[in-house]
Amino acid sequence: MSATVLNGKRGVLLLLTSVELVVFLDVSIVNVALPAMGAALGLGVVGLAWIGTAYQVTFGGFQLGAGRATDLLGRRRLFRAGLLLFTLGSLLAGLAAWPWLLIAARALQGVGAAILVPAELSLLTSVFSEPAAYRRAMGWWSAMGAVGAAGGVVLGGFIVSVLTWHWIFLINVPIGIAALLLSGRLLPADGPLDPAARSRMDLPGIATGTGALLLVVYAVTVAAEGDTGPRMLGTGAAGLLLAAAFVRREMRTREPLLPFRLFRDPDVTGSTLASFVVGAAHVPAFVFLALYFQEVRGYSPLASGLAVLPVAVVNLVVSRTVIPPALAKWGPRAVLTGGMALLCAGLLLLGRLPVDASFAVDYLPGAVIFAAGLPAVFVGATMPAVKAVAAHETGVMSAVVNTAQRIGAGLGVAVLAALAADRTDASSAGGAAHRVALNEGYRLTFLGAAGLAALGVLVGIWLIRRGRRADEAAEPADRRGHAPHPGRTDRTDGKGRPRRTADDLSE
Repeated sequence: MSATVLNGKRGVLLLLTSVELVVFLDVSIVNVALPAMGAALGLGVVGLAWIGTAYQVTFGGFQLGAGRATDLLGRRRLFRAGLLLFTLGSLLAGLAAWPWLLIAARALQGVGAAILVPAELSLLTSVFSEPAAYRRAMGWWSAMGAVGAAGGVVLGGFIVSVLTWHWIFLINVPIGIAALLLSGRLLPADGPLDPAARSRMDLPGIATGTGALLLVVYAVTVAAEGDTGPRMLGTGAAGLLLAAAFVRREMRTREPLLPFRLFRDPDVTGSTLASFVVGAAHVPAFVFLALYFQEVRGYSPLASGLAVLPVAVVNLVVSRTVIPPALAKWGPRAVLTGGMALLCAGLLLLGRLPVDASFAVDYLPGAVIFAAGLPAVFVGATMPAVKAVAAHETGVMSAVVNTAQRIGAGLGVAVLAALAADRTDASSAGGAAHRVALNEGYRLTFLGAAGLAALGVLVGIWLIRRGRRADEAAEPADRRGHAPHPGRTDRTDGKGRPRRTADDLSE
């Protein structure tokens, strides 16, 4: 990484991307350790499911309020607060001797992660203000999310094999303490707290918005685990009612938690839709790859994780060597569209996996193409929205984008799992035919994920065309001193200063 491009701020980038990696590792790292946790704590299937669910629900549900708090209370303050909660939750989870404490600690980890992610993106936007530096920083940051998702199973399997399940959480504690100490030295200080910040927090909006997200994410997550009964339907309906109350509140208040005017900007709308599709397409792929290797091919959990390791390696290489120049040449909208096309192609190839697949011939080509598309879709789905809004709104905007991805992931797993179950139930005759039936179900999930990625290509094309038309329409009006085009958000930062669009990053 060029020291000239990053202007000596590599320590900041290392800090932010390391924390991002840990946050997303904790989404998947527990999967391999679940049997050991169940044996140690006497947890059944439902209790084990809640070890993951507690993290996912709070991670997805608290981001909107955390994003607004980041904008009003300060980026570094919220980053350190989120890191403190995440580290404390990790310590409690690692020391847990009772099931209820482990699940509560996982929920606390999720709250910390929800606070961290908007603060990280807001810090990246403010610290790496030069386009070239921002492209490189975002490439590394987005890569960490995908590497965490792919590498969590590998790392979890190694830790459980060498140590005990407790260490998949305890390993976060020294990392969190070091990051807290370094953050005070490396991250730019926030300004003094605005005495009016609390009154501008829109507490009713936070209560209804966070409550709606918590209930909706919960309903989506339990549906992904196969529970589509009254519990899921009731919480989903309650979440929708709270969402309606939230919209009503935001339309009437002078200081909204989520200004809906932002969605008049095609970059914001397109990024949110793209993030939803990214979550719905890529998260199920990791879930069903692990199931394919273990249930169809007979791999151990650790071997299954190692089989996914090439995805993480290719992801890092592409993020380092391809994404920054691609952003500079074509801009994030085109990078998003190309990444979605790669995801679609890779998933189509994975949808052809036979029962006795050759790792090198049948699996690896599709996995490599899929991996090459991952950093492109992560960065392409995030950058346009975050750069389209004013500096004081980057926290809430990053929260919207990441929440869309979490909800998309839950829905994608739920829908594709249902498709797999239907095909397996319809095809299975028992005995030797069981593996064939399972394989047919998992192949269908990859094809379904490919269809979602194809939808993402359409979103990317719409984003390119609509964004260019809006920019072209606004440019002559701005030169004449007239109001911007009505279809896009005012491109100033709230104090009359111009802010950059997504396409400005290709300059």
